Amino acid sequence: MPSNLTSLSQQSHQREQALRDAHQAGLAWRQGDDPFSRLGRRINTTLDLRVQIELFANELRRAVAFDALSYHHQIAGRSIDWTTGSGGHHRCDYTLNLEGERFGRLSLHRNARFEESELSVVESMLSLLIHPVRNACRYEMAQQAALTDSVTGIANKRAFDKALEREASMNSRHGDRCALILCDLDHFKRVNDTHGHGVGDDVLVAVAKAMDEATRDTDTVYRIGGEEFAILLPRVESIDTIRVADRIRETIAAIRIRTDSATVSVTASAGLGLCTPNEAPGDWFQRTDDALYKAKTEGRNRTSVAVSPASPRKSPVTPLHNPTT
Repeated sequence: MPSNLTSLSQQSHQREQALRDAHQAGLAWRQGDDPFSRLGRRINTTLDLRVQIELFANELRRAVAFDALSYHHQIAGRSIDWTTGSGGHHRCDYTLNLEGERFGRLSLHRNARFEESELSVVESMLSLLIHPVRNACRYEMAQQAALTDSVTGIANKRAFDKALEREASMNSRHGDRCALILCDLDHFKRVNDTHGHGVGDDVLVAVAKAMDEATRDTDTVYRIGGEEFAILLPRVESIDTIRVADRIRETIAAIRIRTDSATVSVTASAGLGLCTPNEAPGDWFQRTDDALYKAKTEGRNRTSVAVSPASPRKSPVTPLHNPTT
């Protein structure tokens, strides 16, 4: 019996000592001023992937000198890039892998070769980075999925609403001109009714691709409804937007989707409007939507320009291009 009591007492003492050691280790980690402790504390405070890489670069620089650090990853077809510094003849590349999944590539550059001891420090700090980066990548993927149209793969209505507010704000604060084009496929319901929704989806995908190819890299195409698309064009002139809208319509009209029994084509109507200073996003959208409605009622397969807020509402929405005969 005494022997059992002694054993229990020793186990209790060991547990208490382990708790004290863990407490001291926690204090050292929270109060430590070395790069490892700082990185460990800070890296888990954000799910922004670029911020995480920036935090890593700042702490790594305190331990290992480098001329440049870059990170690249692709999430759902979208590139995530972050770079600091420039130059350096020697490079070390690291692929961030965890449990068979890849979370990007990180590269270090500098003129002098990296010593083995320095590379050991880099790898140790990368081990602190990989789990937070995985979480950030998954968060980014979820965010992108929430803002992506599932049929066409382009940005959706939710993404459009956010971008419309942002562009209207930039226009009011800095005078940045931005145009909105609303594009609606003519008689698209006939495509679905005649050929089925599968063919209809093929048409939507082809239209989204054509619109993306007909616009600049700085422009963004959105699917905001069944057969309705929107394009935001920052920093443009009025005459440019008319040309773009007409070019988009012509590109859509050239699309051919071949089925077993027929070749399917569609046309589109477009309304466009330039954002005016201090105009609410909803008002800007409504003016452009009115122009689109005008194009539809005047024959479809044409472009109409929205009246400005200062213009009389009875003014014709012009010019019209390529009316259907």
